[in-house]
Amino acid sequence: MNKVEQALTRTTDTRDIYIGRGVVSRTGEMFKKLFPEKKAVIVADENTWRVAGAQVEQSLREAGVEQHAPHIFRDPELYAHWRYVEQLEEVLSATDAIAVAVGSGVINDLTKLVSHRCSRHYMCVGTAVSMDGYTAYGASITLDGNKQTFDCPAPYGFIFDPTIAAEAPKELAASGYADLIAKIPAGADWMISDAIGSEAIDPFSWDLVQNGLRESLSAPDAVFAGDVDMTEALGEGLIMSGFAMQAMQSSRPASGAEHQFSHCWDMENLCFEGKHVSHGFKVGIGTLISTAAIELLLKEPLEELDIDRAVANWKPWDDVEQDILRIFAGKPGHTARAIKETRDKYVDSEGLRRQLTLLKDKWPQLREKIRRQIIPFEEVYADLKAVGAPYEPEMIGVTRERLRDTFGYIPYMRSRITSVDIIFRCGLMEKFTELLFGRGGLWQV
Repeated sequence: MNKVEQALTRTTDTRDIYIGRGVVSRTGEMFKKLFPEKKAVIVADENTWRVAGAQVEQSLREAGVEQHAPHIFRDPELYAHWRYVEQLEEVLSATDAIAVAVGSGVINDLTKLVSHRCSRHYMCVGTAVSMDGYTAYGASITLDGNKQTFDCPAPYGFIFDPTIAAEAPKELAASGYADLIAKIPAGADWMISDAIGSEAIDPFSWDLVQNGLRESLSAPDAVFAGDVDMTEALGEGLIMSGFAMQAMQSSRPASGAEHQFSHCWDMENLCFEGKHVSHGFKVGIGTLISTAAIELLLKEPLEELDIDRAVANWKPWDDVEQDILRIFAGKPGHTARAIKETRDKYVDSEGLRRQLTLLKDKWPQLREKIRRQIIPFEEVYADLKAVGAPYEPEMIGVTRERLRDTFGYIPYMRSRITSVDIIFRCGLMEKFTELLFGRGGLWQV
């Protein structure tokens, strides 16, 4: 049993997947197997229709699948916004046809959510290696000015041809590479969470993401050059990450502090040069600062941590809530989220003592495991640069002052425990902020 077959034994949504050169010609075959007697409707934009939509239409026709007219988004500024959800829902709700999404992140997320809202499964034919969301549950859509994640199942069937993805615009592969390299510090964060008794590592999901990960990341220059084999390796790594999230019904296997930077900027509707910044590009910058913070944490002698002092400085919940109201003043969306998420992971003084005691006792061994897990900052920086992804915050429109402020937001942005939460709970936030953003820091302000 290969890795894909193993993954399908634990997936909750996806029932079949074809990966390889020329597999788009088998779209009709998969559709007939998964959706016998059903009609199909292709969902694409003008670019994805050109590179794969016509092939998909032909394959469905040759397999004898009845089709409605394709729904092709014509807006050149198409992105995952609620108005496009409403537009597609009007199309799908008028029929019982099964949608076949032909595209990458935006097309997939729109089709995923609308299919769920119409109480049916869907298929996806991926056209780029731009993110891990193809095979993940949930869709990220902008509503009321905020990027929000809506629960909805992953595709019932998925098809990925690396020869098509290798020809996609280079920024798409760069975005996917940045999303995949984020799994390195995310893994370190999960190790920390497991060590303090917050979220135990699930070995199956861990292996889906981490086994083979470094090989998939090994040639960023080849990905940039459009090498088909390395594009396939990158694609498989992203697909496995999505499957891991399906298996756990959680993004924990693929998401740590680095993704929280992206989520925060999503809530702030981050744009650069008039365009929304891709998920992977935001996560890539988050990966750099997360990696830098983890490297600083590894230098801390936490085996000598003064737990009594940390507990004495730990604030009761009412004081934490007042801090949140002050920190996020003027940002109601941030405030509401921060209060809920922080409350969900808040522990009282004795709870903190238990967590820090576990951390202190395990730190010598845990530190070495994390050291083996992470890729050094300088290497991450060079890899992002080689693949054509942003490697400085200003390249996505984030000033160093804003990066520093976002770093301070992270302990409040998600109920998930990460390395930044440990920095916060050990009373090291002020010290680390100075090391990262003060005189001589990586992002001196």
